[in-house]
Amino acid sequence: MPDLTFLSATEMAKGIREKQLSPVELIEAHLSRIETLNPKMNAFVQLAAERARSQAQAAETAVMGGKVWGPLHGVPISIKSSIEVAGLRCEAGTRLRAGLVAEKDAPLVGRLRTAGAIILGVTNTPELLMAWETDNLLYGRTNNPWDLERVPAHFSGICGLKPTPGRIPSTGHYPNSVGPFALLGVVGPMARAVADLQMLFDAMAGPDVGDPCSAPVLLRDISPADLKNIRIGYFEDDGRTSVTPETRAAVRTAAESLKRAGFDVFPFRPDGLELARQLWWKLFGTAGGMLLGSLTRGHESELSPILREFSSWVAAQPPHTGESLLQTWVERDIVRLQVLTQMREFPILLCPVASVPAFRHGERSWVIEGKKVDYLDAWSYSEWFNLLGNPAAVVPVARSPEGLPIGVQIVGRPWEEEIVLAVAAALERERGGWRQPPLN
Repeated sequence: MPDLTFLSATEMAKGIREKQLSPVELIEAHLSRIETLNPKMNAFVQLAAERARSQAQAAETAVMGGKVWGPLHGVPISIKSSIEVAGLRCEAGTRLRAGLVAEKDAPLVGRLRTAGAIILGVTNTPELLMAWETDNLLYGRTNNPWDLERVPAHFSGICGLKPTPGRIPSTGHYPNSVGPFALLGVVGPMARAVADLQMLFDAMAGPDVGDPCSAPVLLRDISPADLKNIRIGYFEDDGRTSVTPETRAAVRTAAESLKRAGFDVFPFRPDGLELARQLWWKLFGTAGGMLLGSLTRGHESELSPILREFSSWVAAQPPHTGESLLQTWVERDIVRLQVLTQMREFPILLCPVASVPAFRHGERSWVIEGKKVDYLDAWSYSEWFNLLGNPAAVVPVARSPEGLPIGVQIVGRPWEEEIVLAVAAALERERGGWRQPPLN
């Protein structure tokens, strides 16, 4: 059997159910790997080692007695330290919440426990989740296993799912899911394989009164017939923000792979993306900065350089008036209608995740195809769909000249996560899936 920590979550769960894999050995393998690698990567900020060991022993006793708690029985997972896990820190990467310990589990955490998962601990985050890299004054920076000078998350070559707002409840997350954050911010799974995303999504999805976007949307099983008439539109760039040649090639490769998998794939780029980018900043930047202002005002010396920089960008623009905020909200709904109307013809869009692969900590601009691309613009490929509320998955497809993973974004219509994941799984089958990083 390969190193236990390199198994996918579905492989772990299957091995435990079939009594070929010990939950106790699995937890010990993960704790040992964390002890070895965390000093270099700085991913975990708090472990629940003894609790995890106790739960692993209980999981082993149960399965040996023929009892399985759920689809994630005995599978170790981590939770971001911006989400409430009873008894563990929920600091959201800021000194302003230093030492804060959650008194209860967020609904999604409780659902994962009910499905049988064992929580190893909580992981580092950007300060108040307001950046694309984690480097805060509370715990420092978190690094990429492909290159310790660079940032992680999807850049690590894993899969991820950004659901429709409310499909997985953000209740228990900080910053709270209210106002613009309820429209723009979501919680979702990251894992090695699309099947893992599906299993985690199934466990976490469902309504909760604490999330203002929550809706009673039932889980769907997707059959080949459901995918038969799905048309996929792809675009390599938005016509404004350049992407690296390897990122462009990754999108083409993904499109060709999905054609081989039997999908109808055509070049297509929806109208309205540039307006969506502008409106995203008015909500995430201007309105988000106003929401957080009451928390951060007077505490500037305690904020990370990244958050202070973000605050300076916000301060460079006039704050919202009631009229400007209302106008932004109306324009957001209009452009959302425009894009979703176009997606009647192409229910799935294929495009870059970002302009660049994993960037170095502190980098704020790049020259791509002879053009300067600034920090915020590089992520416009994700910003549009955060604004519009589309679900999206990321699947690793290619490598940069430095050997860094490059993912491709698969975007669907709201509440159609199951279709997004089915297309992502088809792409993963064609491309071979997760690869082990050099750091071990």
